[in-house]
Amino acid sequence: MRTRSQSRNSNRQQQQVNLTFVEPFNLCEPIPVVTMDDNRTMAQLLEAPTVGYEDAIVVPEITADNFELKHGLLTLVQNKQFFGHDKEDPHAHIRYFNKITSTMKFPNVPSTSVKLMLFPFSLEGAARIWLEKEPPRSILTWDDLVSKFINKFFPPSKTTNLRNEITRFQQRFDETFYEAWDRFNDLLRACPHHGFSELHQLDTFYNALNSNDQDSLNSAVGGNFLDKMPRDCLRIIESKSKVRNSRNKPVVTKVSSSSSTPGISPDVAELKYMVKSLLLDKKSQAPAPVKAVDESCVTCGGAHSYQNCPATNGNVYHDNIQEFVSQADAANFNQ
Repeated sequence: MRTRSQSRNSNRQQQQVNLTFVEPFNLCEPIPVVTMDDNRTMAQLLEAPTVGYEDAIVVPEITADNFELKHGLLTLVQNKQFFGHDKEDPHAHIRYFNKITSTMKFPNVPSTSVKLMLFPFSLEGAARIWLEKEPPRSILTWDDLVSKFINKFFPPSKTTNLRNEITRFQQRFDETFYEAWDRFNDLLRACPHHGFSELHQLDTFYNALNSNDQDSLNSAVGGNFLDKMPRDCLRIIESKSKVRNSRNKPVVTKVSSSSSTPGISPDVAELKYMVKSLLLDKKSQAPAPVKAVDESCVTCGGAHSYQNCPATNGNVYHDNIQEFVSQADAANFNQ
């Protein structure tokens, strides 16, 4: 039978044996061993290393002779740089960059190599800092660069917000058919990976229109607009959107025609029209003037004031009062 002390000793021996097989995990780079044969001075040995400055983008070797990037191309790329702000569209930046770089062709030089070489010049601010923090030689192709760039500056939360805006799209009160269709397409372009089919897009846009524009589309097809095929509906919408000055809002038209100030906004014109109508209505309900009271003399009862009474000329008014007082005294004495 093993005693308690023997069990403790065996456990200690087992722990000591196990510890001898565990190697410490070192995160630091191994320190170079300086041998006595090294002829460098201590100042040279303590200098900071000059390695590890490679870029994240690996540009393939260009073997073409006399290859040189023109200064004008660099200027075009730097004229519209991407800073990494929340309201910036990384998809629009990639489209613009592709358009600029496609204007220049170099013999025996792949276009992707030119794009990899020029893309860092199109970044500034937070976007440039992001690229500098990427591991060295971690971006080997143009597709890798686009994928990392889009995923960095177009997170899933932004995709969800844009999808919700597309789903809840509504035509505004002062918005024409052309303006509504153009704004709807801007939302689709801002989120090219929205995943909505063409049928879903047309149905969302049709139900977002006001009743006048829906009736106009129904009249264009001679019935129900949704009974047509998607390609026919898209063709009709594109045709109607070319009429940019059409406004199917009688309220806005009435306010604009009654306004005397050119270039006034529809909201201000409508407010002005409402105030004007309110003032006219208040003026029509103004109270009738009060009729003057006819004057009556308290002395003789004539149709004049007592100051203009003929009976009060001179001392006549005073004498009449004295006579009235004397008669009253005599009557009291007789009683």
